This record gives sequence, structure tokens and C-alpha cells, in this order.
Amino acid sequence: MKTDEIKTQFVQAWGVLGTSWGISRSTAQVHALMLLSSSELSTEDIMQQLQLSRGNVNMVLRELVNWNLIYKQTKPGDRKEYFIAEHDIWQIATRIITERKKREIMPAKQTVKALLNSTTDAKDSEQVHIKNMLTELNSFIEQMDAMSELLLKVEKNALLKNVLKMIS
Repeated sequence: MKTDEIKTQFVQAWGVLGTSWGISRSTAQVHALMLLSSSELSTEDIMQQLQLSRGNVNMVLRELVNWNLIYKQTKPGDRKEYFIAEHDIWQIATRIITERKKREIMPAKQTVKALLNSTTDAKDSEQVHIKNMLTELNSFIEQMDAMSELLLKVEKNALLKNVLKMIS
């Protein structure tokens, strides 16, 4: 299979996967293209290769920069901005976990804890059921938070990294 065909298939597949992870198809496709690019790409390069509008590409690039998944670069004598992806898979995973924790796990954790604190005097069966569900949900979120912390430490922990390699 030719390089362009591999890139096209990966970009399309990553775009579909991205939507199931709650990421826009365009964001996933731009990230996929940049992952497979060994050199920096300009906004125009991305627009041309993915057939996306300038506004869409600019918005996606800003989001990927905010997630620390790509970096902005300039070239002397060139007014264009160029972008290059982080290519270290462990760094990518760490950054995604960190952002997801900040945007999803922590707000859910705070909400469930606040609601759980409101159920201290549960009396009827429905209130008891709600309290039990919130207690289980709180426990699950705490475990997810602990697991995310463990995954964030993997990069620094060679033993844990080797254990993960062995079980995969």
C-alpha cells in the first residue's frame, strides 16, 4: 500500500474513532494527519490535504495547541505559522488523560460529592435508592481518578510501564 493510501485510511479511521470518544471528526483527522507527518504543516497544508475550511482548521489547531498535542512553529522569513505534533505516545496519552481528568472526572467528582452530601438524611425508599446510587457512583469516580493518577505516573515509573507492556 502506498504512503498516501495509508495516511488517508488512518486519518479516516481516526476521525471515526474520535467521534466515539467525544472529539470532533475534524479534530481527530487533523491530529491523525499530524501524527503521521514527520515535518511541520501549515494551515494551508492541512486544509489542502483534508479538504477542510480555514475556519475549521484554525479552530482545530487552537484546540490541539490547548491540549498540548501540537506545537506552533515559525520559520525565519516566512509569515506562515507551522504546526508539528507531539510524537511520543506516552506524552500524548499523559496529556489527554490530564485534560480529560480536568474537564470530565473532576467536575463529575465534585457534583456527585455535593449531591451525596445532600442525601445525609435520606428517609423514604426513593431517597435511600438515590443515596445508594450516588455512593456507588462516587466510589466508581474515585477509582477512575485513582486509575488516571496511576496512568499519569507510568511515564515516570519504569516498573509499572514494563508491567503494562507484559499484560498487553
